[in-house]
Amino acid sequence: MSIISTTLIVVVALEALYIMGLEMFGSEEKLHQTFGLRKEYLKMPEARIAMANQGLYNGFIGVGLLFARFVFPGNAQYMGSMMFVIFVIIAAIYGWSSAKNPKILLAQGTPAILALLALLIFK
Repeated sequence: MSIISTTLIVVVALEALYIMGLEMFGSEEKLHQTFGLRKEYLKMPEARIAMANQGLYNGFIGVGLLFARFVFPGNAQYMGSMMFVIFVIIAAIYGWSSAKNPKILLAQGTPAILALLALLIFK
């Protein structure tokens, strides 16, 4: 796998892990600023549980990307990386369309789309 693909995969993984940290451990103010969620909503215990659950899934994606690239056997690295990058792209498209917020697609989708293109081009 090329250095470009590897670099972009690591960027996508680190972003997913950063989002996990925000969603699981971020303050109400930080979540409000980052995701534009209402403070009243974030005060609800159910909202915090939902955010933590969502963060856990982002963590799985981030760790999955790193495992796919650096731990999987050589013949599985490419397909594993493709799978997790496509998961991120799907999540970005869904987040953008459901929240009606194009920043989600730009912030989360762009690095993943670039990683996917690098994987396809520099296979």
